[in-house]
Amino acid sequence: MNVSHTSVHPVEDSPTTDGGGGGNNNEVPRVRMKDVQGMPGTLGRLVLRICQFAFAVVGLCVMATISDFPSVTAFCYLVAATGLQSLWSLSFAIIDIYALLVRRSLQNSRVVTLFTIGDGITSTLTFAAACASAGITVLIDNNLDSCTQNNCTQFETSTAMAFVCWFTALPLFLLNFWSLASR
Repeated sequence: MNVSHTSVHPVEDSPTTDGGGGGNNNEVPRVRMKDVQGMPGTLGRLVLRICQFAFAVVGLCVMATISDFPSVTAFCYLVAATGLQSLWSLSFAIIDIYALLVRRSLQNSRVVTLFTIGDGITSTLTFAAACASAGITVLIDNNLDSCTQNNCTQFETSTAMAFVCWFTALPLFLLNFWSLASR
């Protein structure tokens, strides 16, 4: 039973040269570039995805444990964005694990386009939510001086985790974008 799909290609596949025209084939065979760490299906990408997932889940859990977070729209947006980011990261971490286990490359242009668009959207949403939450946290802490009544430490921790999650998503998006541009 063949479980490979059209978007998965063997890593060991090396390009061949056509020997037609006698023995004077001076054409140098095209060398396939090694997989750059951080590209789809590499160990570097898996590490980034796991870190991204961990930071998103920590930020989500910290914010969800605060009883009055639903009263602020920016915090609700942060929970939604980090929830989406954690699902996205977990899904593609599983795909990267599969690609590493079966020694396959995920360098198909359609797959990389999906990764690029998805990473761009989810990282933008996470960054916007983190910025909005940071603004509200600064407002509560500095301008209203009501941190004694609110959970400012948890708000700040959750916002910081969202920023770190975005920071781990940025290389993934840029590497995907670079991979598409170099084709």
